[in-house]
Amino acid sequence: MGKLFCINTISNFKDIIFDPFGKPFMEANPDVEIFNIVDDTLLRETVANGGVTGSTLRRVYNYATAAVEAGADCIMGTCTSVNAAAKYLRPLLPVPYMNIDEPVAREAVKAGTRIGVLATLPTSPKAIIRLLEESAAANGKELSITTRVAQGAFDVLCSGDRAKHDEMVNENLYALAKEVDIVVFAQISMSLLRHEPVAVPVFKIGESGYLEAKRLMDERIAGRA
Repeated sequence: MGKLFCINTISNFKDIIFDPFGKPFMEANPDVEIFNIVDDTLLRETVANGGVTGSTLRRVYNYATAAVEAGADCIMGTCTSVNAAAKYLRPLLPVPYMNIDEPVAREAVKAGTRIGVLATLPTSPKAIIRLLEESAAANGKELSITTRVAQGAFDVLCSGDRAKHDEMVNENLYALAKEVDIVVFAQISMSLLRHEPVAVPVFKIGESGYLEAKRLMDERIAGRA
């Protein structure tokens, strides 16, 4: 039985992340157990400082080492704003550590170079753009990136008003889709957005992250055999 530990930075992770994505993944993969670690001060501190801090990284590292001690086969961060933790902590841990947005960034770069990044938090675009640019560099591509932030929509979602959140995000989505060839949603909290069809592909964070975690777990478990 593989053990996946998720590090979440929002208190309502169950409604936004685990129930829509984690539960179906476990049902489709009965050989995997998911365990959740939650600390919503990680996101709060990151937003307040405009990016991850040394304190944030140290706390994530402590959670990751606790997961290792509890038998983790893979650790996955579920917050785009804190995705730098994967880059810095991965070499320090004996088990795979990834962020849930990494597969989306790779797939988006494969699909094109005029990319629109849509977010509801000001720290998310910078974080996922770093992943996009790293993937582009690895593939010898140059990107043209346009960013839009639906200011306040994240707080509206956390207050329980998904309909208003969707309205605020859609206003930005429909405008952005006219300017680019690909749209990337920068946060998993946006992945359940209800929207009309747009003329360009939209890449959403969620299922692909869990599938990548499963691949990493399978490799690790096979290596132990």
